[in-house]
This record gives sequence, structure tokens and C-alpha cells, in this order.
Amino acid sequence: MKKKIVIIGSGFSSLAASAYLAKADHDVTIYEKNNTVGGRARQLKKEGFTFDIGPTWYWMPDVFERFFSDFDKKPSDYYELIKLNPAYSVYFGKQDVITIEDTLDKICAAFEKEEPGSSQKLKRFIAEAKDNYDIAIKDLVYRPGLSPFELVTPVTLKKLGQFFSTISKEVRKEFNNPRLISILEFPVLFLGAKPSDTPAFYSFMNYADFGLGTFHPKNGMYSVIQSMKTLVESLGVTITVGQTVEKITVEGNRASGIIVDSKKIPADIVLSGADYHHTETLLEPEFRQYSEAYWDKRTFAPSSLLFYVGFDTKLKNVDHHTLFFDVPFEAHVQDIYDTPKWPSEPLFYASFPSKTDPDAAPEGKETGIFLIPLAPGLEDTPELRSQYFDIIMNRFEKLTHQQAKKYVIFKESFCVNDFIEAYNSYKGNAYGLANTLLQTAFLRPKLKSKKVKGLFFTGQLSVPGPGVPPSLISGKLVSGLIQKETTS
Repeated sequence: MKKKIVIIGSGFSSLAASAYLAKADHDVTIYEKNNTVGGRARQLKKEGFTFDIGPTWYWMPDVFERFFSDFDKKPSDYYELIKLNPAYSVYFGKQDVITIEDTLDKICAAFEKEEPGSSQKLKRFIAEAKDNYDIAIKDLVYRPGLSPFELVTPVTLKKLGQFFSTISKEVRKEFNNPRLISILEFPVLFLGAKPSDTPAFYSFMNYADFGLGTFHPKNGMYSVIQSMKTLVESLGVTITVGQTVEKITVEGNRASGIIVDSKKIPADIVLSGADYHHTETLLEPEFRQYSEAYWDKRTFAPSSLLFYVGFDTKLKNVDHHTLFFDVPFEAHVQDIYDTPKWPSEPLFYASFPSKTDPDAAPEGKETGIFLIPLAPGLEDTPELRSQYFDIIMNRFEKLTHQQAKKYVIFKESFCVNDFIEAYNSYKGNAYGLANTLLQTAFLRPKLKSKKVKGLFFTGQLSVPGPGVPPSLISGKLVSGLIQKETTS
């Protein structure tokens, strides 16, 4: 039966869900509080420079292909995908760089140069990671997290030990070089937790990195959002922007619609892709599943301090993606997870999309995005932002052996307060709920409300977890649950 479905938010998971639901012939309308679609994956254009405000890494291209193929489309029908070579580089000191290129053989050569004998270990490690990838990304993550038995298969039983070991332990069993350890632990940071708290099974992220590679959609990650917008509108989805949802209405114990600008909008199904904690505040207390104490005890992925910088010159000695690991990795991680505070020596990441995509900056200039991971919930002031910009730019200049600050045309910043204001993000987190052992699959907040019929959730605080590919999958999973409810 055709149902009227309203969706709160227009990020990757919401757009994905809307596509599946519209394809099933439901009447779907998206309500987005900001003035453009995309949720956290928005875009900033200024003085001829173009920045992705949110995600900048395109990994797991097979997940995007699988999504579009569900609608008899391909990513190439909408955007051009460029495989990066190098994928990224990592600074460990002044003019001290390890470059990760675009094939496993080249990466093995880089490892061997750094630590003789490590290339054979790396090949074995990545073979195991590929095996995990085939189990996880092709099967397990497409299960809706309703029961622990979803994880129990003949294959996963053989991998049981990997759920009780950690990435950190497994990497250190094979590798001694701290630089190589940092590179191998880096991909799981996308899952939002410390490598020492992330199950070893998640080594599939290393296969995503070294096995599949890193890509850039021409015109940035926002081109994927624009492509999904085109797709969903062609399927009949209505998208409204600048529309803040004030309340989810419930009659009896069933969702009956939403209130936007004091106006009641009736619906048969309400789906929220907005922040899960915020969404529950739109309900009367008796209809909320999770208490404030519950949220306070969760392990959240980091927040971030981001700078979007227009440079009046081309920068040297950097790649499209460049990581700066010239300070102790563990110390910064502790400042995020163990004793939350502003880091005394921050690791940081920089992206220069104009290295790959000339349209990202005016000719002869450079687009720069800088990111410092932070604990969520920290004090956020203009003074702190300015202080940390100086810290990372001073290091950036020394490490890359060039002047940069004097070429800054403008900089915009985005931090904890902005994540809260723009996305109603719990404590200003940037990436959702971390994928630790006790926050995996059926142990994450549910896609389907236990207290309100017809109310569903999707996105990075729910199943399967943080990141863009998991968000696409989350949209598919929740649409499947909604389909079950509307046809039963």
C-alpha cells in the first residue's frame, strides 16, 4: 500500500532511504533544516574556491556502485571518479614522508624500504583484511541489527577471535616500526574509536585503503550528493530545504506526522536521518527509547576543528590527501577518548582537492581543508580556533618546507559549536557513534523505534555505523524495515 512518508534530514542515509522508498511507490517528502541538501556533506563556495564542508574521502567504491545499481544506474552516469595516485602521504617529520600509492605492490615496496621483511607481512595482513571485507561489506553490514544472530554464520564463527582482539594488537603482532603501525591504524579512525578499542575484524578498512584505493569524485564529494538528489527527484521524492522540524507527533503509540513551523504535516511513517539523540528530543519523554544517561555513556566518534582556506599560491610538497603524524599518535588519541581536552600536540589532516581538480580553485591558487580531530563536547571559542590554526600552520610550514600563512586569502572555520548549530549534533560530534565491540550491529541504537510504531531512524548513530558508505547502507536497511511494516 502506498504510504505517506516524511524524512527528517537530507544526508546520505536519508537520500538513500528516500530513493528505495520512492522506488517502492511511496509518497516521500524530505525536510531539511539547512538551505541546501546533503546534511553534513555540504559545500562551501567562496571567491572561486570550492570546499567539501564534510566528508572528503571516497573509499569503498563498490558500495556506491551497489547503491546506484539498485536503480539500474552507475556512478559514472552522474559523476566522474578519479583514482588518486598517490592515495595520500604521511609526514612523520621535516621532509620525512611515506607515500601511499595506488596499488598494493607499490605500497609493499614503500613498506619494505621502511622495514625490511615487512612487505610479506603486509601481503598476509591485507589478504586477511580482504577476507574480512568480503564477509562484512558484501554481507554482514547489509543486516539491520535486529538480533545478535545476524552476526552468527559459519564464516563469522571462524573469525570469532577477531571480535575479541583489537586492530592495535593484530598490527603489533606483525609490525614493529611505529611509522608503519600508525599508517595501518589510521584507516580505523574512520570508524570513530581508538585502534585499541576497535575489533580486529575491522581490518577490512585496511583492504578498503590498500586494496581498493582512494578516489575523488570530480567537483568533490558534494557531486555525489547532487547525483543522489537528481536520482531521488527523478523517482518522485519531494525535497524541501530551510524547514526545521519542531516535533514528531504521536497518536496512541503510532507516529502521526511532524510539526514544521507550527504546522502539522500528517504522515503514515516518520523516518529521521537527523542526529538520533536530537530526534528523540522531538518526542514526548515517554516515547523516547534512550535516556540522557545512555547517551552520556556511549563512545562517540570525535568532533573536529576544520579550516577552509583559500591560498594565493600553489603549495609544494603536499598531495591531495596529506596526514601529519609528526607528533605522538597515542597522546592525541588519549586527549580525545581518555581525558578529553584540547590536544597539546595535535595530529592533523589536510586536503588539497585543487591538486586533482583544477575547478576547485582559481588558476595559480590552492584550496586547502585542514582537520584536527577533537573530543566532542569541548569548549569552542574563536580564540581557541585561532590558536590552533597558528599551531598547525607553523608546523605545516616547517614540515613541508614552504611559506603558507602569508598566502592565506581567507579562512573559514567549523568546530563543535557549528556541528551543534548546523546538525543538532550530540556534543558536536562529527562522525557519529564509534564502532567499538559493545557498539557494533545489534548493540547500536535501533533503526526501528521500540516505543513508537511507524517511527524509524537512519544514519551514523544507528546501524551499521559512521562513514559515507555505511550511511548509504543504513538508508537501504531502514527502507527494508519500513517496507516490511507497510506490507505486513
